[in-house]
Amino acid sequence: MATTIKTSTFTYKGTDKQGKEVKGEIQGSNQTMVKAQLRKQGVIAKSVRKKANPILIGGGKKIKPADVAIFTRQLATMMKAGVPLVQSFDIVAEGLDNPSMRDLVMEIKNDVASGSGFAPSIAKHPKYFDDLFCSLIASGEQSGTLETMLDRVATYKEKSEALKAKIKKAMTYPIAILVIALVVTALLLIKVIPQFAESFTSFGADLPAFTKMVMGLSDFVIEWWLIILVGIIGSVFTLKESIKRSETVSLAADKIILKVPIVGDIIYNSIIARFARTLSTTFAAGVPLVDALQAVAGTAGNVIYKDAIIKIKDDVTTGTQLNQSIRASGLFPSMVLQMVAIGEESGALDSMLEKVAIHFEDVVDNMVDNMTALLEPIIMAVLGVLIGGLMIAMYLPIFMLGSAI
Repeated sequence: MATTIKTSTFTYKGTDKQGKEVKGEIQGSNQTMVKAQLRKQGVIAKSVRKKANPILIGGGKKIKPADVAIFTRQLATMMKAGVPLVQSFDIVAEGLDNPSMRDLVMEIKNDVASGSGFAPSIAKHPKYFDDLFCSLIASGEQSGTLETMLDRVATYKEKSEALKAKIKKAMTYPIAILVIALVVTALLLIKVIPQFAESFTSFGADLPAFTKMVMGLSDFVIEWWLIILVGIIGSVFTLKESIKRSETVSLAADKIILKVPIVGDIIYNSIIARFARTLSTTFAAGVPLVDALQAVAGTAGNVIYKDAIIKIKDDVTTGTQLNQSIRASGLFPSMVLQMVAIGEESGALDSMLEKVAIHFEDVVDNMVDNMTALLEPIIMAVLGVLIGGLMIAMYLPIFMLGSAI
């Protein structure tokens, strides 16, 4: 059975037989084959690079942080097994399901193969590899412990994504039920209740106040539904943009969300877990404490804690102990203060912070499970009252008519 050879587009620069500089694009299976083809054409290639496919153009699949976490773990595994870095890229790319992520990995591989370092190559893609990721990889390259650093970064990314998934789970479930409830209610008000209203006009009797109120609400929704829908979508969009662009709005939103019952506690514990996990990873990687705190501030996920961590960094810079700086902020639980103090005294700050991270990640996990179990009966009760109330309002005149007969 014939094997189909996969070809790619390569860009090249070189000189022809007359010594004139030439450049262009050519199809080939790999760089070696492309150079051979160019030699046959009388071109001496100075550089040959695979042309990067445009990511997310023409319906490409979006690259998610989870894809980056999988890539990091697989690359760490390959390097721990003794596979050279460039060859590891090829093996990892073959096993990736996301075509856009595969193209990104091959682009990084081509940069590394052409002589660029791993850290500078991923730094060209800040959308997918943040400053913390790049600085940790650079530290591993400089110290000659890239495989160990990749393992730490992979663990960090996996834990971070798992924590994000828990928060998303906590927020998505009630929001989804709320949206479904609004859609069902709107359908009842627009499609079902008007049918009952037409029947009630032939009764000639005075309708109950509750029924009149629901019919009035139905008339209002039917007349203004488009404006209501546009208003809701516009409000959500405006709020999201305001949070992105305005520090004042972002600060206010972060303050409010921390005060929301149950959800606020989950967000609070996730911030503490993220703080401990990031600081543990960076400090264990040999990053100076001040630089590590700067990286932690960038991953706080909350403006209040971001500002607090920057203040802690400034205090540490002036010579204050980390545990005293954290205590002065008044935003961290006593367990963090005690574990950091023990870590500083024993010289095992990274391991103490990792224990803190594991504890608060477990707390978040348990709180999400408890909230989900608690919300199910509450949401069912709310849906029953909302939809059941509309039905009762429509059937109440029929019940009253039946009792009158």
